[in-house]
Amino acid sequence: MTSSSPLLDCGVDLETISLVVLCLNCILFVPALLLNVMAAWISWHLKTKSSFVVYLKNLVVADLLMTLIIPLRAGDRLPGSPWGLQAFNCQFGSVLFYLCMYVSVVLMGVISLDRFFKIVQPGGKLFGQSAMFGKIVSAIVWVVLLSINTIPTMVLTNEKPANNTAELCMAMKNDLGKRYHNAVTIFCNMIFLVVLIVIGFCYTCIAKRVIESYRNSGSSNVEGKRKIKARVFIVLVVFLVCFAPYHITRIPYVQRQVVNKINCQWASLKVAKSLTLWLATTNVCLDPLIYILLCNAFRKKLCEVKLLRQLFSTTAQVNSEETSL
Repeated sequence: MTSSSPLLDCGVDLETISLVVLCLNCILFVPALLLNVMAAWISWHLKTKSSFVVYLKNLVVADLLMTLIIPLRAGDRLPGSPWGLQAFNCQFGSVLFYLCMYVSVVLMGVISLDRFFKIVQPGGKLFGQSAMFGKIVSAIVWVVLLSINTIPTMVLTNEKPANNTAELCMAMKNDLGKRYHNAVTIFCNMIFLVVLIVIGFCYTCIAKRVIESYRNSGSSNVEGKRKIKARVFIVLVVFLVCFAPYHITRIPYVQRQVVNKINCQWASLKVAKSLTLWLATTNVCLDPLIYILLCNAFRKKLCEVKLLRQLFSTTAQVNSEETSL
């Protein structure tokens, strides 16, 4: 780390913030690992008959890989962590972490389009919802992000810093690497914005179509309408709460990171970036909730797990008793 003297009057203790984020990552890792191992087990036993299941399985893979990288990123923040570990995390760990995160973001958008064409425009689902189509789309997502973001960033992060610096990862890049990093940041923010618009549009249309179908059938299923609105609300809120704060912070932080401008504004943005990135990481715990909401086959397979089946049966019994009162 560089001398902290330029930041003494900023009221920002970066070492304390680093330890806080380390603790938050440790707290997040255990439930994330349990949830994603369970999701991986369930998705492994799902029959791949549609594009939706293909996207779901790829999303589970991305979330599980992202979860497994959390300890590496946490270890990087340990006091006195070796330079080799930090350099490895800069060149490989963090890059793979961001790959998984943006694969998850894109697949959430693709899943929303898949649901849109199945429910709102069912005439266009014959080819677009085949398992083969889903495999092609998923492969394109992985290959494009690997070729544009991951591999070039790894290649361009290979310099050995001349001295200690508060921005080790950026110091490991040459001038081309720094410019490319800035361009990739803008590209990833555009991905987030496009996917946000797609998700908002698709699920709003889906909710309207399902509610209209209730109305046209003469059904007064208020509970069903409420559940549809709740599902749309949960998907949008999960996406916004997890990813929006980070993407708002990332561009101004990277612009100062690239020029290595260490000042109070940089320190504040670094704190914001660290905390909002952790918030984005919590998506690995929230995605299983989306699997349960959107995939009936996933819910059925989940109920086959003995412990959960007992929990669901107990809950159903309690609900029945409350209803009879």
